[in-house]
Amino acid sequence: MENPFIYNRKILASFLSVLIILGAANFAVLYFFNGIELQYGIVDSLVSIFFIFIFSTSLWYPVNYMSIENHSITTLVTNHLIVAAVTSLLWVYSSYFIITGIFIDYQTFIESTLIFRLVIGLLLFIIIIILDYVIIYYDNFKTKLMQEAELSSLVKEAELKSLKYQINPHFIFNSLNSISSLTISDPEKAREMSVNLSNFLRKTLTENEKQKITLKDEIDNIKLYLEIEKVRFDERLEFIINVDENCENYKIPNMILQPIVENAIKHGVYESVEKVTINFTCALMNNFIAITITNNFDPASVSEIGEGIGLKNIRDRLKLIYSKADLISISRDSNIFKVSLKIPIDAGA
Repeated sequence: MENPFIYNRKILASFLSVLIILGAANFAVLYFFNGIELQYGIVDSLVSIFFIFIFSTSLWYPVNYMSIENHSITTLVTNHLIVAAVTSLLWVYSSYFIITGIFIDYQTFIESTLIFRLVIGLLLFIIIIILDYVIIYYDNFKTKLMQEAELSSLVKEAELKSLKYQINPHFIFNSLNSISSLTISDPEKAREMSVNLSNFLRKTLTENEKQKITLKDEIDNIKLYLEIEKVRFDERLEFIINVDENCENYKIPNMILQPIVENAIKHGVYESVEKVTINFTCALMNNFIAITITNNFDPASVSEIGEGIGLKNIRDRLKLIYSKADLISISRDSNIFKVSLKIPIDAGA
């Protein structure tokens, strides 16, 4: 760490201001209380303050070298008392020789105040040493906070990527399974589904590194996905998308809706012989983007619909991004499965 009394402008300016006040106080004591002549008082104060600055800035180096981590408290206190005492002697006698060199007849007065000056110097330089330690540990504290914040950000980013990457393989596996089935039963549909899957993956990979995308882009991705699945399920799958135009340009976490739609396909269309309708609605509500996805299902075919890995990933991602645990709710009413999301507008815009 560089010497803050030299390289830190704020600390240097503050320190010089204190020295000016000390110099003015020293002059006032000499001129008004001791009756010293004006020129003597000015020179005494200027020389004393000059050497205080020189020796105070020099104290930074032994303080920076003798850290608490590497020495015992007893050793530190002893060493710094010696350093402060030696520095006080250097300050007093450096000032003494300069001032008496200018005003020889001022020597008697200075000699009569040497003890007082030594004590003042000792106290002053002890304060400077303590101040040095305060600066060092404040700087270390700020550095530690920054490092912890950076580490926390890296961990959070890694967790988010891990959760997002759990989604992509799951979807690809399902899609390839569907294509594999169609290659035998309907090769033309298999080709159409392969083209749609290729377009979907190309779009997904293009936006893969983005943590957030606009709701419009996310819906476009969902439409591509549903078109892929519709090739297989044909009239058994219907999707209705009703989005408030005011919502479209707000940003939401990338691929956050994909697992919900996958879940609707898995527990709705896969398990039912009847038409399954996936309803997607979005509207602004207070300070949130309110997204609701519902689908009907056959209660007789599905024993239990719960929070699988996909929906759990959504809950975890939302909590990591927005630091809120109540942004997703899941409910089942008769033959309707409903997932509701609340995306904070301020954080997601």
